[in-house]
Amino acid sequence: MTQFAFGNHVLELHRYPSAQQTNLQAWDAADEYLLQVLEEKTILGNVQVINDSFGALLCALKAIHPQLCCFWVSDAATSHFGAQQNLNLNQLTTTDIHWCQQPSADASSVQLTLMKLPKNLNYFAWQLTQLSGLLPAGSELLIGAKAKSINASLLQLIAQHFGPASASLAWKKTRVISATADGHIRPEPQVEQWAVPEYRLQLSNLSNVFAASKLDIGARLMLQHLPQGEFHDVIDLGCGNGILGLRAAQLYPSADIHFVDDSAQAITSAKQNWQQNTGNDTQGHFYWDDCLSHLPADIEADLILCNPPFHQGEAITDHIAWQMFVDARRRLQAAGKLQVVGNRHLGYHTKLKRLFGNCHTVASNQKFVVLQAIK
Repeated sequence: MTQFAFGNHVLELHRYPSAQQTNLQAWDAADEYLLQVLEEKTILGNVQVINDSFGALLCALKAIHPQLCCFWVSDAATSHFGAQQNLNLNQLTTTDIHWCQQPSADASSVQLTLMKLPKNLNYFAWQLTQLSGLLPAGSELLIGAKAKSINASLLQLIAQHFGPASASLAWKKTRVISATADGHIRPEPQVEQWAVPEYRLQLSNLSNVFAASKLDIGARLMLQHLPQGEFHDVIDLGCGNGILGLRAAQLYPSADIHFVDDSAQAITSAKQNWQQNTGNDTQGHFYWDDCLSHLPADIEADLILCNPPFHQGEAITDHIAWQMFVDARRRLQAAGKLQVVGNRHLGYHTKLKRLFGNCHTVASNQKFVVLQAIK
């Protein structure tokens, strides 16, 4: 379903990339509920929109108020590409849209902030802390979420990091939280730092990076079984904090290591970890991207390492892994290797055999499997 109807408007909205094979919509009922709440308000000033997955809220606002100045905030490259795609698809103006990866100091002039509740509550608390230092007392924040995600502890978290909050009645299993900035600036939370002594690495993670304070089980298995040999261009695809690429730099000291992730905070974390652990200014390269869509054309990898996510926001889906595998095959040299770790039940071996014509198991335990396919 791609027809998004609200008020007197109908928009054509697609997830990004639009060619992906999925039945998931580019919006949800929480988007619809937020727009219903907005119908009762008069928008006189600038608006800020945060965590708007594929631009449904932005497109709706621009359809209703073409001249509206909007600060649009998302950590995800796919969300930025998706919002721009949907604006163009519906011939909506891109004038006065400020594209941001995090809440901007320039957004202190906004009258109203709309937000979708992210899955990662540590990241949510960080965003609220940021807003507490940017928005003046009395500024309104509306947060759309699934009703099952809203409870007393969540409202308390909002009050702790931003200001008092209350939730609406439920509609289509969603609710809208209304919060008011109390004018108190919260201190920036300390960045999580931890050690991986077996590989002599010190890691730090920003709040929206997977496995914030420990080495996850899948990555640990992958690290124990990285391929032997000499490699020249290695891609850490979906790099997170960069742990796989950092270990690759130790094993293949002459290689250029390319870190790629959809999350801007992941790329920032990987870059910080590279600088902290290697001090090398020439062999680490960093890309905020949708898989390998915009990787420079001259990069032909002989090894790609990948620990794919199996969710996109609240949606559980394997289309991201499939796109990663397709992009990896396209960017590998002849005889180049793709090495993947994933939960056993996800069946990645079937996808890799279909795509590469081969796949063998490198290692496994009760929960995870490490697979390798060769182009």
